[in-house]
Amino acid sequence: MIKSIFKFLFLFCSLHTAMAQQNLTIDNLWQLGRVADAQVSNDGKTVIYGVRNYSIKSNKSTNIIYSITINGENKTALTDGDFNAFGARFTPNGNKISFLSAKSGDVQLWEMNLDGSNKTKVTNFNGGISGYKYSPIMKYIAFTADVKLDKEVKEIYPDLDKCNARIIDGLFYRHWDSWHDYAYSHLFIIPYSNGETNGDALDIMKDEKFDCPLQPHGDDDEFNWSPDGTKLAYNSRKLTGTAEAISTNSDIYIYNLISKQTSNISSINEGYDRNPQFSPDGNKILWLSMQGKGNESDLNRLVCLDISNPKEINYSKAPIIEITGKRNFDYPVENFQWSNDNKSIYFTAPYKGTKQLFEYSFTVKKGQDNITKISNTETDYGSFCAITNNKKTNFVISKMSISLPTELFVIDPKSKTEKQITFTNKAILDEVKMGRVEKRITKTTDGKDLLSWVIYPPNFDATKKYPTLLYCQGGPQSALTQFFSYRWNFQLMAANGYIVIAPNRRGMPGHGSDWNDAITGDYGGQCMKDYLSAIDDISSEPYVDKDKLGAVGASFGGFSVYWLAGNHNKRFKTFIAHCGMFNMESWYGTTEEMYFANNDNKGPYWSQTDHPNNFDASPHKFVQNWDSPILVIHNEKDFRVPLGQGMEAFTAAQIKGVPSRFLYFPDENHWVTKPQNSVLWQRVFFDWLSKYLKD
Repeated sequence: MIKSIFKFLFLFCSLHTAMAQQNLTIDNLWQLGRVADAQVSNDGKTVIYGVRNYSIKSNKSTNIIYSITINGENKTALTDGDFNAFGARFTPNGNKISFLSAKSGDVQLWEMNLDGSNKTKVTNFNGGISGYKYSPIMKYIAFTADVKLDKEVKEIYPDLDKCNARIIDGLFYRHWDSWHDYAYSHLFIIPYSNGETNGDALDIMKDEKFDCPLQPHGDDDEFNWSPDGTKLAYNSRKLTGTAEAISTNSDIYIYNLISKQTSNISSINEGYDRNPQFSPDGNKILWLSMQGKGNESDLNRLVCLDISNPKEINYSKAPIIEITGKRNFDYPVENFQWSNDNKSIYFTAPYKGTKQLFEYSFTVKKGQDNITKISNTETDYGSFCAITNNKKTNFVISKMSISLPTELFVIDPKSKTEKQITFTNKAILDEVKMGRVEKRITKTTDGKDLLSWVIYPPNFDATKKYPTLLYCQGGPQSALTQFFSYRWNFQLMAANGYIVIAPNRRGMPGHGSDWNDAITGDYGGQCMKDYLSAIDDISSEPYVDKDKLGAVGASFGGFSVYWLAGNHNKRFKTFIAHCGMFNMESWYGTTEEMYFANNDNKGPYWSQTDHPNNFDASPHKFVQNWDSPILVIHNEKDFRVPLGQGMEAFTAAQIKGVPSRFLYFPDENHWVTKPQNSVLWQRVFFDWLSKYLKD
């Protein structure tokens, strides 16, 4: 009898929980806190991290710094919304927590006690700073800040003080979402002791019209101290104007505080060299490197240089050891860290539709593989901190999936276990029912295996038919993994009643260099066949309504949507393109990173007359075939894919009489980031889909 009562109560509670859960909504999405930037204390017992929350009403965000024990207990808010703090770090001696805040006006460096008390401003640099690192022995602080070196028109011609114009002599006059502001981000060193800076800051890039970190998305991973605090390694692309626009050639530099000399240690390589890290013993330096001098999506390798005998090394000729690369690990490295004993390197990389954590060992036996996979779930692992205690190494690591926004976990490689230590969004997620996520393998037209993620609506019923969306990823060389997006959220699409199929088509990292590189010069070729193979495959299922298919995507995904609109052979009932390339010739003449344009298109449009190319495959050349309604979304501050691309596409649809709508954001760039703009984006997106795939 008692067993029956407990069984009834269990079933009742389970049913009540299931009934209480609702589908994910737009409001739910914007209520979620966004976890980032975890750091571990020197003793390995405490973790600090940031949580950013957005307010739709105020149209702003606030970042709060929290601390929590390594076992997930004693969560404490160390800052409040008034500070809006970010970039929190334990100081090298472990006695304080440093952070950045604009509370005093400009962004400056602050310190506080480990419990969050006694917040004190450390720097007072005119104009503010953007990143920082204490030297290991805490005698100096390195920081980055803007330095104005170029003259505006009104400075060249003082009598024309109301003139609002630019005189431009080279490319890269605007980048991503901003016109050049006549300033450059430089790396400074300032003496420090006991919570105060002393004396003047030394600009180690004085008068150089170059940036560190690289703009616009660089960060403080791009400079690091040597363990003894006598050297500072940093990366910079020491090119300007048109030369900078057509080359990715950044290098690793070492500034010696004793000799006051700077050495280039990677000049032998003509592509990207970024994010230098000294080994704990100071004998080696490790960094990310791409070989192609104009290919921003080349294989991101880990390379290493032995600097134990600097007097004997000619840096320009020194052998650079390839830790990862096409020969031994054909996946692009993202985050990395040395082990405390100098014997291993830990790193993350896109891997077969996910992002995983790996270890490279310098000490394996002959015949064994140097690289092993540490993580063991089909999710995305991001930034991490390795913790070594009593010769045992664990990892505090950020993790997300299509169904889980980022949280922090502890991985124990020996026991192969994971423990979640933050539950930032548990209260919201407990009330939300997520759809099932499956991996699907499709044979492509050339006989390869194509991996897709398929997301089903909550309470999916295989006896019913569902409208289905083909998701087209941007990049184009951008990994389609287990990411949790706040705009292209697959679970939100599924919650609105759609099956979503997201293919890892040609041109995506995580499946080997050949797969990734296959898209170069072939935008309208095999990658589009991959898309059609994926949608045709899922459409063979009885639960897919083949009369209600849509294709959606942004950036190169927007290109894909425009191209499919003219080549889909009646498959799709509607399309949505966000900030997509429409006319490849006019795009080439107005975009900013010309190394990307030249590499992916194998040169400018006027040089390609004797072979098939991306310009021949430009979506605008197939507008005569457009026959399905299309929603065009584009943003004013998008200089990578300028606004005119969306305007051209909308004009073409309107003149052809194709049902169409243009959603325009004057204050957004390639993405939509402001809360109210983002909510509007989602509402228009789902209203459009509902009109053509449901009504």
